[in-house]
Amino acid sequence: MMEVTLTCDKCRSAVSVYPDNQASIAKCSVCEHEHEVQFTEKVLKGELDCCPKCDRKDFYKQKDFNRKIGVTLFVIAAILSIWTYGITLVLLWLADLVLYNKIPDVVSCYKCETLFRKIKNLQNIEGFNHEMNDRIIYSNQDFEGKTLSH
Repeated sequence: MMEVTLTCDKCRSAVSVYPDNQASIAKCSVCEHEHEVQFTEKVLKGELDCCPKCDRKDFYKQKDFNRKIGVTLFVIAAILSIWTYGITLVLLWLADLVLYNKIPDVVSCYKCETLFRKIKNLQNIEGFNHEMNDRIIYSNQDFEGKTLSH
């Protein structure tokens, strides 16, 4: 079953919800803010076609790894590399290589940052595109699920 994790608009906390016909409200456990959600038939079947929070169709996939942890590990390895002559950076690179092959992908909505795990049509979703992200976030352009191509 697909797992959906919304980002709370008020406190930026994670709000987990599972697709269900009766689920129309997702409530944040931290600030009690309620988010309206609407699941399509495809989402109920495990295929991502439309974001239940913002109703957009623009998604990208990435590895399901916390970015803050990754940056912290890099900073620590970079500082330690002063005394280890760069060996810690090589070790971090090897650890990253192993994790990259082990950690599953997660899909994210460009507009509202909702995360989707265990979706059936993962192979149809492209990786992150900086230009699409900028156009969606800063000028509210809607690509309607089509990939930006030049």
